[in-house]
Amino acid sequence: MKIWEDEKQVYIRAAMERNMPEQNAALKERLERIDWSILEHIQRKETVNERGVFAPLEAVEVPEIEARRDEFKAAGQDAIRAGKVGAVLLAGGQGTRLGLDRPKGTLNIGVNRELYLFEQLFRNLMDVTDEAGAYVPMYIMTSNINHKDTVTFFEEHHYFGYPKDYVKFFIQEMVPACDHEGRVYMESDTEVAMSPNGNGGWFGSMVSAGLLDDIHARGLEWINVFAVDNCLQRIADPLFIGATIVSGCESGAKVVRKAAPDEKVGVLCTEDGKPSIAEYYEMTQEMATARKENGDLLYGFGVILNYLFSEKKLEQIADARMPIHVVEKKIPHIDLEGNMVKPEQPNGYKFETLVLDMVHMMDDCIPYEVVREREFAPIKNLHGVDSLDTARELLKGCGVTL
Repeated sequence: MKIWEDEKQVYIRAAMERNMPEQNAALKERLERIDWSILEHIQRKETVNERGVFAPLEAVEVPEIEARRDEFKAAGQDAIRAGKVGAVLLAGGQGTRLGLDRPKGTLNIGVNRELYLFEQLFRNLMDVTDEAGAYVPMYIMTSNINHKDTVTFFEEHHYFGYPKDYVKFFIQEMVPACDHEGRVYMESDTEVAMSPNGNGGWFGSMVSAGLLDDIHARGLEWINVFAVDNCLQRIADPLFIGATIVSGCESGAKVVRKAAPDEKVGVLCTEDGKPSIAEYYEMTQEMATARKENGDLLYGFGVILNYLFSEKKLEQIADARMPIHVVEKKIPHIDLEGNMVKPEQPNGYKFETLVLDMVHMMDDCIPYEVVREREFAPIKNLHGVDSLDTARELLKGCGVTL
């Protein structure tokens, strides 16, 4: 049965009743391209969202990294020079919370000169590639909302001096949103209400975009994935790559030492014996405050969304299909009469895949400690905590001219 023939799907059917025949022909074509099996997860949401038994996971800490610097760096640079390392920048968001009606990466973080967030990230990458004498392929994940603006921005700025052949863009996959009964919402009479498939959907979106051929042609064995909002992070960091390779692990995660037991960061640990991330709201008070004999927190390292994954393992995960998390959200939509509704309370479900599940599907993961002041300056707000203001101060402290 076609989705528009299902009597339960009242929002789709109401829109079709208002539409002209040619509008419905175009709408049906769009509906045919959507994977509706996602709606089956509503019944299974309790089991998918449940968590297992957490236990601490030892990190490679800064003193060990310094002591083994030459060993780690050599292994990482060898992999980069052999063309085995690629990077993925997650940049699907708009800068709305920063007063910017454009892609977040186009934010000017300079004070007395123009310095864009995208530009700073590419400079961080070029610190590595200049030293290694080899380029790292960069795949940039955009969204339906910001794809055109992002590509145009890079072209206008000549890719900030990075070779265009090493930069590819792809759009994050979207999935339908529905009410609590599984009735799919409409954004307009001709468009379904869709939302991005979560931060764990990046590799699946790459596969859907046909980029697996490019990954294979380049011979990539490791992929470093990171988010756009941390302007200080090191990308394709040879020390991090080397430490992961030397450890024999199939994944690695950059982590920072927690500032306080109740800091709102996800913590790298194990769950039922496999690597995982416990979100701050999932940790008991006992877990959050437990300490080792030397006084350090037992669950003391927070993730910063900078991961290194074995490419081969990522393909296995893509084939196995990742868990879908059913998340209650506020979903703007048109009602049965065609009026726009902007709810003040959660009114339905969105479906997301999460990076933490990617980590959990790995056999092992090495937590790699970085110094917060040197590698963690997220820009989530204009002012206050994790803001443009705090990021600028940290950039200055690292010697970046603003």
